[in-house]
Amino acid sequence: MTVERERLARPAPALAPRLVGAVLASDVGGVEVAVRLTEVEAYEGSDDPASHAFRGRTPRTAVMFGPPGHLYCYFTYGMHWCANIVCGTDGVAAAVLLRAGEVVRGIDVAHSRRPAARRDTDLARGPARLAVCLGLGAAENGVDLLAPGSPVRLESVPARRRPGVVAGPRVGISVAVERPWRFWLDAAPSVSAYRAGGRTRATPAGQTEPRDTDA
Repeated sequence: MTVERERLARPAPALAPRLVGAVLASDVGGVEVAVRLTEVEAYEGSDDPASHAFRGRTPRTAVMFGPPGHLYCYFTYGMHWCANIVCGTDGVAAAVLLRAGEVVRGIDVAHSRRPAARRDTDLARGPARLAVCLGLGAAENGVDLLAPGSPVRLESVPARRRPGVVAGPRVGISVAVERPWRFWLDAAPSVSAYRAGGRTRATPAGQTEPRDTDA
């Protein structure tokens, strides 16, 4: 299935719930791993103080400003990578953080990359773990997910919000906490752990730092 770029050209809070159920595939390292997304978070730009792009375009955040359909990877805690799908209007920052998913292809490769995972459902349970499963890092930042032959590809996006997708507050931020821009598949075992009132941390630019990082 070919995903049209126009389907991603919408604000992050509108696109994010439709990405639950989307399949992201990676051939990084010459081996394939594919993950079906079960949890995501929406981040906008200048009107979202929890976004890396809140203070404008920088070398780090340039990819967030479009065009849609590219991958935004960032480094956190000095040891982990996280991945986002850029969306919205070209020139306006918006992205959806990939928080969790289930491995649907390449499960043996995923286990080799995540040897600490005891269960299949733990492989991509959390944003850093998901990035590890797919082999994502600095080299994949800016990759066009819709280009033929790309090492990382967005294979499918549900035509509409699937049943069972629920919304709630984003995780690990200290600003704009009232916005229900985290979306997940209710009762999916791969959804990352979240405890209300637990430890939170924000970067100087504000975007969430994941707590589920024991990759």
